Amino acid sequence: MRSWKKKKDLTWAEGLPRLDVPNFYYTLEDILFEEVEKKKEGLTWSVHQPNNIFGFSPYSLMNMIVALCFPGSKAAWECYAVASDANLIAEQHIWAVVDPYAKNEAFNVNKGDVFKWKHFWEMKEGKVGVLEEIVRENELQTTKLEEVAVWCFADFVLGGETLLVSMNKSKEHGFLGFRNSKKSFISWIKKMKAYKIVP
Repeated sequence: MRSWKKKKDLTWAEGLPRLDVPNFYYTLEDILFEEVEKKKEGLTWSVHQPNNIFGFSPYSLMNMIVALCFPGSKAAWECYAVASDANLIAEQHIWAVVDPYAKNEAFNVNKGDVFKWKHFWEMKEGKVGVLEEIVRENELQTTKLEEVAVWCFADFVLGGETLLVSMNKSKEHGFLGFRNSKKSFISWIKKMKAYKIVP
């Protein structure tokens, strides 16, 4: 995936050819399309393509919310980025099921705005300690570092400029869902604090 990011084509819209990189979701789509061909006429499908997801999933290995510090590059810190919100993704799924205009289509899904990671994290030297110490001092749920995130995923996401993904097709088809990125980020942090996942 890093070779794709080096190409600097950092925009994505539905209908573009698949990227020439291994992608678990391409395999899932292929399975879906094979199964649809075997079924009765009238069966419909939709594909939803989220960005990095902000949500409450304490042991999700791709959850960027629980990163304890900003583990990325200066380019990622400074550039504009997009992300998805778990509740908004669910809303898009429901919309696609009930709106006939959405059947048999693939849709990107993100919050519909852009942000910069530097507006979400405070880089304070010495702020982050050993995870076990943070858990003990703050009386959090016992968590191991490898359960917090997949750090190679964080390296990929935050290793350079971020892919900007268009929501135009969703809007043209009638899905107008939106979330303010900063408010979304803060709301999921508050939920994780309430469940003693983060301090």
